[in-house]
Amino acid sequence: MKRLLLAACLLPALAGCGFHLRNALLLPPDLGPVQVVSQDPRSQLAKNLAEALARAGAQISPDGKAPATTNGQQGGPGVAQLQLVSERWASTPLSVDAQGRTQEFTLRYAVIFRLRRADGTDLVPQQVQELARDYIASPELSAGTQGEQEILTVELRREMTTSILRRIDAVSRMAQEHPQAVRPAPAQDGGAPSP
Repeated sequence: MKRLLLAACLLPALAGCGFHLRNALLLPPDLGPVQVVSQDPRSQLAKNLAEALARAGAQISPDGKAPATTNGQQGGPGVAQLQLVSERWASTPLSVDAQGRTQEFTLRYAVIFRLRRADGTDLVPQQVQELARDYIASPELSAGTQGEQEILTVELRREMTTSILRRIDAVSRMAQEHPQAVRPAPAQDGGAPSP
């Protein structure tokens, strides 16, 4: 009974401070099947994104072909592609001790990506997402440092997955709320993002 009373008192306080639950991921209704493409065929980020898109309701096409229809014919003209153009990791020293040994590092993870519709137009133009985490490295405990870096790598990859999906969600929501503001951009093969 006390818990129910406590929850009843806390809910108005949370609502008053602006807290609200995040909505479910919104994918464009006309997106169709999606293929996640990466330069690295063993990319864990690509696997994470494919799984997350499938959980959000997207139909994943691992081979880049539209799924077969009920009569066995190849479906649709093609598939949308979430392209991971580049994934880069960097670890840079932040501070050193009196002996010149690194005490603190920054682990950076940058991904260049874009989402193209099946017709080749950009839904999410090419852009860069970058995440960074600092960690302390004890020269005496190198095994602990390596373990911490591995944990941070997994965490950054998970956060990058979420960040890319939030970007797709934001574009989808903007297209729903302001359809005239979001025009399909012709796909560009160069490094510059679409206008």
